[in-house]
Amino acid sequence: MMIYLELFLSFFKVGLFGFGGGYAMLPLIKQEIVDAPHLWLTIEQFADIVAISQMTPGPIAINSATFVGYTVTGNILGSATATLGVCIPPFIIMLILSKFYFKFKESKYSEKVFYILKPAVVGLIGAAAISLVNKSNFIDYVSIILFAAMFIGAMKKIDPIKLILAAGAAGIIIYG
Repeated sequence: MMIYLELFLSFFKVGLFGFGGGYAMLPLIKQEIVDAPHLWLTIEQFADIVAISQMTPGPIAINSATFVGYTVTGNILGSATATLGVCIPPFIIMLILSKFYFKFKESKYSEKVFYILKPAVVGLIGAAAISLVNKSNFIDYVSIILFAAMFIGAMKKIDPIKLILAAGAAGIIIYG
């Protein structure tokens, strides 16, 4: 029964302190489930759960909580516990903040707060991406071709179809 309380509290913390959406929450989720003291999942399992959470409809934090809860406990009660843990704090916070927002939405200070939060969210998403990069997640040349195609495409504004064809040709040349 203690595992359910630990799951709930861990994901409650994620829901309470995870600002900026699902991708911005990933470092906090990783800290709670991969790092000490819990060590519930390996980094490879976490990367798999993130990938599955991206493929399924719905917010990534809720999907991650659902999958982690099930993976850790092996049952639906674990999924429900973790999911409730991640959902309750933002719900309560939004109820409280919505009252203040409608009262002060035309204020120049509220605009400044949102302006300041944008770079922080970008930084959190970048930290999540970096934390998922390890050797077990990437296959040598495939990753290099992918990143090269993305970089060249973004810098030169090349049509994505042409990039896919060029990356496919590079793969054929490398892998025969």
